[in-house]
This record gives sequence, structure tokens and C-alpha cells, in this order.
Amino acid sequence: MADSNNAASFIRARSGEHKEERLSQIKEATAELFGSVPYNDITLTTIAEQLGWSRANLYKYVTTKEEIILEIAADKMTRYYESLLAAFPEGNKFSAETAAEVWAGILNAHQDYMRYVAYLNPVIETNVTVERLASFKKKYYDLAYSFRDRLSAMLGIARDAAYKIQLDILFYASSNAVCCYRNPLVQEALERISISPPAMNFYEDMKDFVLMRLEWK
Repeated sequence: MADSNNAASFIRARSGEHKEERLSQIKEATAELFGSVPYNDITLTTIAEQLGWSRANLYKYVTTKEEIILEIAADKMTRYYESLLAAFPEGNKFSAETAAEVWAGILNAHQDYMRYVAYLNPVIETNVTVERLASFKKKYYDLAYSFRDRLSAMLGIARDAAYKIQLDILFYASSNAVCCYRNPLVQEALERISISPPAMNFYEDMKDFVLMRLEWK
């Protein structure tokens, strides 16, 4: 009886009124899994279980987990770049030290997005439709180029050089975010061999790196 009720509910949810709500629920459940279990343990089945749905109902909205994760990454990417653009207004005269502190703070606040960046090119972008990927890429370049132009004017350098700085910081941050993430499998492996790696300070590491990169134009 429960499955029958769920099926009826999901037919109604396919209307325009409820589809966005369903997609939001799917993204929220997937993001929770992304933050708590290894990537390979995330499947459409585990996402459906997290939602309390059947896999068949989930298939009415998505066909791969990467489609969902790409949408989550797009949301987080938008918030990251909007934060950068707001923090570095046009015509600002920040010193390199101040800029590094501000940028590192934004990176720290968006550390979860940095983990998504680490998975984008090698994993997520290889298992979505070209239409979805084109939409994501357009959104990325619109935002990234807006900040590139802001950074170019701020530092008095060519736009290509500003874009390279932006990418270097993004990729370094994504690598650091993955290292700072406490993967439960890694934690168990380290406990078995009695190893306790030195603690990492994401904010301080990023502040030092951003400052170095801004000064090395």
C-alpha cells in the first residue's frame, strides 16, 4: 500500500508546481551523502534510500548520480563566485595581504565546494549529457570571467594572467579541501597502522598560498 501511495504522490509531483521541490530534495539528500560517505558509496540506490523513495521514483528526475552532483556543484560554484565579486568590489585598493585574508576566508567558507571541484573533471563531467555539461560550463565561464576581469583591474595585469591566478588558487584549494576531509575509510586505515598525520589548517594554508600567488604575478 505504501508503494502505491508513493507512486501516486510522485505522479502529482511531476507537475511544474512540485518538480523544483523534488529536485531540491534530491540535491539535499545527495549533498548529505557526499559530505559523509566515500564517493563510490554514493549510488542512485543510496540516494533513494536517503530520501525514503524507491529507485523508480528517483529515475523520474535523474538518470545518474553525476547529474545531481553537477547541479549541486553549480549551486555552490555560483555562491563562491558571487562571494568573491561581493568581497572585491570594482575599484578596490586592497593590499596583497588584505586580499589574501579575504580570499582565504571565502575559500574556507566554501570548503565544501572545493571538494566538488576535485571531482568535476575526472569523474562528474564524464557521466552527464552534453546538454547538461554545456549549461554548467556556460555558468562557470560567465562567473569566472567576471571575476577574472575584476582581478585583472585590481592587480593591473592582463586578463589571461588574472585567470591563471584564479585557477591556481581554485585547484590548490580543491586539493587541500580533499586532504582536510576526514574520509572514514582513510581514518580507519590510519588507525590500523597507528599513524596520526599532522593537523592541517585550511584557512592559514590558503592565506599563505593566495598571498604568494598574488605577489608572484
